[in-house]
Amino acid sequence: MNSFAGEKWTLDNDRRVITLEDWALIRRLAAEGVPNARIAARLGVSRTTVIKAVKSQARPVYVRTPVETSFVTVEARVRGLLSGAPDMPASVLAERVGRTGSASWFRENVARIRPEYELKDPSDRIVWEPGDAAQCDLWFPPKKIPLEDGTATLLPVLVMTAAFSRFMLAAMVPSRKVEDLLLGMWLLLGRLGRVPRRLIWDNEGGIGRGRLTQPAQVFAGTLATRIVLLKPRDPETKGVVERRNGWFETSFMPGREFGSPADFNEQFTDWLDTANHRVVRTTRARPLDRLDADRALMLPLPPVPPVVGWDNQVRLGRDYYVRIASNDYSVDPTAIGRIVDVHADLDRVRAHLDTRLIADHPRVWARSLTITDTAHVDTARRLRREFQQSLPRPATDDLIRDLADYDRAFGLTTEDPR
Repeated sequence: MNSFAGEKWTLDNDRRVITLEDWALIRRLAAEGVPNARIAARLGVSRTTVIKAVKSQARPVYVRTPVETSFVTVEARVRGLLSGAPDMPASVLAERVGRTGSASWFRENVARIRPEYELKDPSDRIVWEPGDAAQCDLWFPPKKIPLEDGTATLLPVLVMTAAFSRFMLAAMVPSRKVEDLLLGMWLLLGRLGRVPRRLIWDNEGGIGRGRLTQPAQVFAGTLATRIVLLKPRDPETKGVVERRNGWFETSFMPGREFGSPADFNEQFTDWLDTANHRVVRTTRARPLDRLDADRALMLPLPPVPPVVGWDNQVRLGRDYYVRIASNDYSVDPTAIGRIVDVHADLDRVRAHLDTRLIADHPRVWARSLTITDTAHVDTARRLRREFQQSLPRPATDDLIRDLADYDRAFGLTTEDPR
């Protein structure tokens, strides 16, 4: 049997199945004025077949005659189970209905009817306007990065992609802590030179889950922008940046070696300069060519930079070290007992006493290390010596007795002290 536009019709007595080529030839010959009887005789089909082929508005589609299978005997019970639990595995369904035999055959039949019971989650086609949004995400390159203590570990890379232009920026950061994430965002926005009206995140703990963390709220307020947290199971809204994460792993990572986080950032930044000159398939344009239109409708950078990074205010103890992100950094011991302000960014750790700089160290990305300035050790040695020399030592002490007094008291000597 054949079907034209879904209509079933009977073939000639020889039961010959008409092909697409025959259908096209019949229509061409009829258009040239060849009589239906002559066309039927030429192709060996009935005139009815010729008439229906000429009148049809769609090409013939083969329709297989339905054949009832043994799945029909359990289909009603399977449908009942799927209506209550659409994601029930086929192996469990087979067990519940007592089905034995070919597991693959049963799975195929279950897969055929399961979509009728699954909840639908359609995704809209999103059109990104210039200046509207930048998608943010953390990408973990599949290669450990050497650190200062000789160890190596996987480190996150903060990736930001302008949704309209597809312009990409990225920087490796020490951790997923909110302090480092905001430092990374401010670094990338500084490179961009403008602020998108929305920064889209996907439930990253440092930024917020369901609700922005307090530092993220302050950061967004300073920039006059919005940080949008996506709802669970909504990957399409952040698909632009996530697709690029996979591209980085296949196009940037192969064959590369990295000596440090700084080396990684240098190589990745150079590669992104080239990548932003490549035509994007969906936009049919280079990100760099669309960047000006994107930036033109973004917000300006704030006149006062946001307060980002690690900040701590402590009274410096005799152990003249302060802790930032699990590492201890030495401070000028002359500030012992006084309140000092400690600030760390991605590169440096600095401490101030009022306005005076009393410590300046490179930030260490390894963990549980002690970083010491030899000048601070020399100062501590001098202060300790001065303290010891300043202790009073009287020539006589009335509380100290001559041991001979104890000998006379116990009758061990008859010597008269007079």
